Amino acid sequence: MVNADGHRLAFHVTPGRLPAIVLDAGGGLDSSYWKNLVPELAAATGSEIITYDRAGLGDSDEVPGPWKVESAVSDLEIGLRALDVTGNVVLVSHSQAGEVATCFARANPRLLSGAVLVDASLPELYTDEEIARLAAANKPQVDAARKDPSTKENRQLIATAENYVPMHRAYHQVAWPDSVPATVIVSEKTPFDGSPEDARLWRDAAAAFVKAGPDRTLVTAVGSSHDIPIERPGLVLGEIEKMAAARG
Repeated sequence: MVNADGHRLAFHVTPGRLPAIVLDAGGGLDSSYWKNLVPELAAATGSEIITYDRAGLGDSDEVPGPWKVESAVSDLEIGLRALDVTGNVVLVSHSQAGEVATCFARANPRLLSGAVLVDASLPELYTDEEIARLAAANKPQVDAARKDPSTKENRQLIATAENYVPMHRAYHQVAWPDSVPATVIVSEKTPFDGSPEDARLWRDAAAAFVKAGPDRTLVTAVGSSHDIPIERPGLVLGEIEKMAAARG
């Protein structure tokens, strides 16, 4: 447990060599999302493997108020310092954790030796038009959560919704640093399997991100839904192995 600005965060460490591989799960998910991949990844790479629960999830303390990506970045920075991880990190981020990864990379480019972004939320998606579409589409789920705030998952959904529009307008302006190589794995079905337009924009955002800088690779998880680490673990493992081997 790591103390971070008045709240505690749960980190789980499998010892190993550098590069250290940090796994960050998507919105509403905790470190247990990676439980099947961690032992395979440790055996395949020999790297130190770190998973953690963002504030309000898993064994980590909740923090009142709207969810802020800056706070999530600060929490990860504090956690890695507490674990004496000061460089040569491969960051693996799924879904909403892509927002943490992008802002973390922007603030700490020298700490990262590479990243694997797994169907990650990327800045290129969030035009004003798309933010409005997504906020409207999410409203019924958020309203239902507000009627039943008894679970951590619902409280996190509410916290994210409270700051959704201004946060994503700001996120749209964040650029990934050219010095950090990145592999983007995009799902064929995307989080918007029932909305062809949003699905297209999600895939287009991944392609635009890759084209926007050097040392970026786009991989499509053919036939997969948004849950690529669950449905295509071998693909995710292989891409992390490649990144770790290149930076080891």
